[in-house]
Amino acid sequence: MAAAAAAAREPEVIRDKAAMRAWSRRRRAEGKAVAFVPTMGFLHDGHLSLISAAVAAAAGPVAVVVSIYVNPSQFAPTEDLATYPSDFAGDLRKLAATGAVAAVFCPPDLYVRGGAGAGESGGAVSCLEDAGGHAHETWIRVEQQEKGLCGNSRPVFFRGVATVVAKLFNIVEPDIAVFGKKDYQQWRVICRMVRDLDFAIEIIGSEIVREADGLAMSSRNVHLSCEEREKALSINRSLVNARTTALNGNNHGQQIKDQIVQTLEEAGGQVDYVEVSLLESLRKLSEFMLVS
Repeated sequence: MAAAAAAAREPEVIRDKAAMRAWSRRRRAEGKAVAFVPTMGFLHDGHLSLISAAVAAAAGPVAVVVSIYVNPSQFAPTEDLATYPSDFAGDLRKLAATGAVAAVFCPPDLYVRGGAGAGESGGAVSCLEDAGGHAHETWIRVEQQEKGLCGNSRPVFFRGVATVVAKLFNIVEPDIAVFGKKDYQQWRVICRMVRDLDFAIEIIGSEIVREADGLAMSSRNVHLSCEEREKALSINRSLVNARTTALNGNNHGQQIKDQIVQTLEEAGGQVDYVEVSLLESLRKLSEFMLVS
């Protein structure tokens, strides 16, 4: 009976920034660690695994907070902010079913909005900056970690991510925060920001959760047609094959990259980038040693 009651417990929904900060401080006064899982909603089992990781990371009593907020500053105007999937009621049901989430933070907006007119950012304009005027203009840049990889084609993405995560940290004041390694560069950017800016937060990286057929779980998968979803399986297949090649003794980065590109293009994919990089610094490698 107790387990059933815990599983059905509804998390407290908090929308106000000051109320969220006060909630965390009360939990800490009760002797609990505050563990934080930031999300953009439309939750799936990958997100729920982050909650499990948050509970496991705490040495003692823990209060888990999940945020649901689609951050406009990480989207360029040509990207899918307007069509990002959303199901808030469904998200709350999933979080309640875990029995592990104490609060859900879902602010209406985390930015100061200005008047009419377009802002300027050297050509790298996010959806947020369309507000212009006296709007938000303070940004966090993790200058080296955000370069290359996804940063090449999404010049405002990591600036937006680092800034909103810093804002969320200042509001939630967590002791622990969990991020998925599916967005690997993003996780490394956050780790470096926390180190450099002296946030007293332990950052946990949680492993990728995949569907039975190997596709990495993602909220955006709902937009894929059956044909597109089948083609998307080539991503994991190409990485598994590349790892096998490396374990068999081929340590030439360009050959590994060429093999991945070939697999993706044969499946009908359009390749943005393929790189072989060091795990922490993300520095490109021409040759490497793979440890099984």
